[in-house]
Amino acid sequence: METAETGRRPWVRVIIVNYNGGAFLQACIDALAAQTFTDFEAVIVDNASTDGSADTLRLPDARFVVIRNTHNLGFAGANNIGARGCRAPWLATLNPDTIAQSTWLEEMHRGAERHVKMCMFGATLVDAADPSIVDGFGDVLSIAGIPWRGGEGRPVSALPKSDIEVFSPCAAAALYERESFEHVGGFDPAFFCYLEDVDLGFRLRLLGARCMQLRRAVVAHHGSAITGATSDFTLFHSFRNRLWLLWKNMPLPLLLVAVPLNLLCSAAIIARSRLSGRRIPVKASLEGLLAGLAPAAALQSRRKVQGSRRVSTAAIAWGLDWNLFNLRRRPVGGAAK
Repeated sequence: METAETGRRPWVRVIIVNYNGGAFLQACIDALAAQTFTDFEAVIVDNASTDGSADTLRLPDARFVVIRNTHNLGFAGANNIGARGCRAPWLATLNPDTIAQSTWLEEMHRGAERHVKMCMFGATLVDAADPSIVDGFGDVLSIAGIPWRGGEGRPVSALPKSDIEVFSPCAAAALYERESFEHVGGFDPAFFCYLEDVDLGFRLRLLGARCMQLRRAVVAHHGSAITGATSDFTLFHSFRNRLWLLWKNMPLPLLLVAVPLNLLCSAAIIARSRLSGRRIPVKASLEGLLAGLAPAAALQSRRKVQGSRRVSTAAIAWGLDWNLFNLRRRPVGGAAK
């Protein structure tokens, strides 16, 4: 696509993947249309929604188009569909349950100009129900292969005052250099949903890429509003994909440490939830673990990923969080420079 106003390619294509997003989707698009930075195009990829959210959608202007999939390809596959044919130098992903502040894209653009060596950028996610609370400040990855959104649940006032480098961006509101995205094949469709953004960030880091978390690019997020934080769907894919992430991306010396730790931490997560009364669905969690321990597809991808790796094992180890107690505290985590 080219912008109607200029007849040239825009600076960024924003991709919004929708699946039964309800009223969230229209609010997300309206906020995007109100951006102070206007040099963008937007592709809404609907994953065969059944709630009518794509049918009743009001598109603000010619910069917005809708692609309708005939079946649900998941977040990963649908984003890849949305990126096809893009000529903009940057790709942005935005969840349908987000409300971007009017300066979000402007701050992303400024951040890319400030940090010219970076090919990934993350936004500051705040809780849509209480914007004084952090929903996420970049993705942190534990040596156990369990990621978290940095600073989740903490006061926004406790965040760093400036940009920091992190392991990878949360794709609820992220920016990727298009050429780098295409070079690694985009998101892995096998992940379907959950941790596909950490997987993409990991693969880019293995090639020497880095990620900057932009403090002033702010997006409000209704976290897990569509799929549910403790639904069977969420837990199965989360437990499975954590292991797939390791099989596929972790250098061998670290893999030998990470997989046993992942299994121990997963067992502890299930046990703690039961003792605390939250009672997450154990069956879905265990099924996810079992699927993660049958990693044929991930191991097949591993050959290509590790064969093209350009950074040392030490460089990857330096970017991980080695304190397992942080799995509960979820601090903001800076990656190695």
